[in-house]
Amino acid sequence: MAGCACLFGVGYVFFHHCFLSLLLALGGGRVPKYWSRYLLRRRREILGLHFKQALYSLSSSLAAGRSVENGFREAIQDLRMLYPDGNNDMIRELSIIVTRLEYGQPIEEALMDFSRRASNEDINNFADVFVTCKRTGGDLVEVVRRTSNVIGEKLEVSQEIAVLIAQKRLESKLLLGAPIFFLIFMNLTSPDYMKPLYSGGGLIISGVALLLFGLCMLLISKIMDIRV
Repeated sequence: MAGCACLFGVGYVFFHHCFLSLLLALGGGRVPKYWSRYLLRRRREILGLHFKQALYSLSSSLAAGRSVENGFREAIQDLRMLYPDGNNDMIRELSIIVTRLEYGQPIEEALMDFSRRASNEDINNFADVFVTCKRTGGDLVEVVRRTSNVIGEKLEVSQEIAVLIAQKRLESKLLLGAPIFFLIFMNLTSPDYMKPLYSGGGLIISGVALLLFGLCMLLISKIMDIRV
C-alpha cells in the first residue's frame, strides 16, 4: 500500500490527473517484491559479517586443539557474547549444526545444508573447501585461518567502498528528489504557469519526463551497486 500511495503521489505531481496517477500506482504492487529482495540481500550481507566472526572463533578453537564439533559450540558462545540478545541468524544456524552433530549427522552434511540455505558465496566456498579438506585429511586449522583472513579482507574492501560512495549516494538521492520538489514548488507558487503541462501535449511531455526520471533512478542504483 505504501508503494502504491507513493507512486500515486509521484504520478499526480507529474500529471495532475487521477486516472493516470492510478495507472502508475498499479506498479506499486511490485514494490514489495523489490523491497523483499533488498531486505534479503541485507540479511545475507549481515550473515556474511557474522560468519567471519564465527570463523575467527572456530580458527582459535581448532588452533587450541579442540575438535571441530567443540569449535562450533565455542563459536556460538563467542557470538552470544557479542550479541547478547541472541537475535542473530548465525547463532541460529550454528545451533542447528551443533544439534545435528549431537544426533550423529556428519559435519559435512550439516555444513553443506547450511551453505545451500545461506546462498552466500563466502559460505559456499568455505563449505566446499572444508568438506574436501575433511575427507582428504587436510590441515583444517590452516584452511579455516586462511578462509577467515580472505573473508575479512573482502569485508574491509566492501566497507571502504561503502564509505567512499556514501556521499555520492546521498547526492544521488537529493538529485532524484529535486525534480519532484521543483514541480511541487512551481505548482504552489505559479499554478497558472504550470497548467499547459497538465493538458494535451503537456501530458505527453510529462510522461516522457517521468520515464526518463525512472531510467535515471534505475541507472543510478546500478552504478551505486558495487560488489566485491
